[in-house]
Amino acid sequence: MDSLLLIFLVCLGLGAVIGFMAGLLGIGGGIIAVPVLLYLLPKAGFGSEILPHVAIATSLAAIILTSLSSARAHNRQGNIPWSLLKPMLPGLAIGSICSGFISQLFSADLLQQTFAIFVMVMALQMVFPFKVSERDKPLPSTAVLFTTSVVIAIIAALMGIGGGILLIPFLTWCGIHMRNAIGFSSVSGLFIAFFGSAGYVVAGWQVTGMPEATLGYVYLPALLGIVTTSVLMAPIGARAATYWPVPVLRRAFALLLILTGLKLVFS
Repeated sequence: MDSLLLIFLVCLGLGAVIGFMAGLLGIGGGIIAVPVLLYLLPKAGFGSEILPHVAIATSLAAIILTSLSSARAHNRQGNIPWSLLKPMLPGLAIGSICSGFISQLFSADLLQQTFAIFVMVMALQMVFPFKVSERDKPLPSTAVLFTTSVVIAIIAALMGIGGGILLIPFLTWCGIHMRNAIGFSSVSGLFIAFFGSAGYVVAGWQVTGMPEATLGYVYLPALLGIVTTSVLMAPIGARAATYWPVPVLRRAFALLLILTGLKLVFS
């Protein structure tokens, strides 16, 4: 079987898993997609020196449609505090766009190991979530919100995730109620994914030796496969959450992430 077709078919399955797990456990697709793509993309001819960049960029691009769907749902429920966009959107855009160029400053091995450590920390967060009390208080200054959004966007886009795992605790610490923090995170994830993907496209545009069917660092067959099924499976996962033992599954999935992270660190 042609390697391009094989990768597309595997990514159809990967997208189904990502969508289902996102609906079931409320996790972003990046922590699932990136490790799988790191093992899958060498079959398409990607060398080790660009492999993490392509895996992260492709994961980030796949988040766009998922975040758009989530943001629309939260907007219908009135959960999005749109006033926060004015101080935070410029920082989200700047940080996300810069991430693609910042990633080029890291060696492939360092970027992969950094992602692996990040995955393990996020797995621990799933098992032992941060407890942040919701309370009404004045928001930080515009400068603080802008700076924080830049930092969060850089980290999220460098790791190929939407950033909710970082943004939601910060917003609740600022006094934003949890449902509004989650709603705003869905919008932020959309902007981080969009601008971050654009940064990786531009940063990878002049990279030589890239296989066919790439747009900068984004590998289009993998992207198409993931988004085709992830959007369809997310509602099914959300319905399954009503009946399945989510806390037990969350801990089992966290353990799998830790093992995956250790594998990436020592590979």
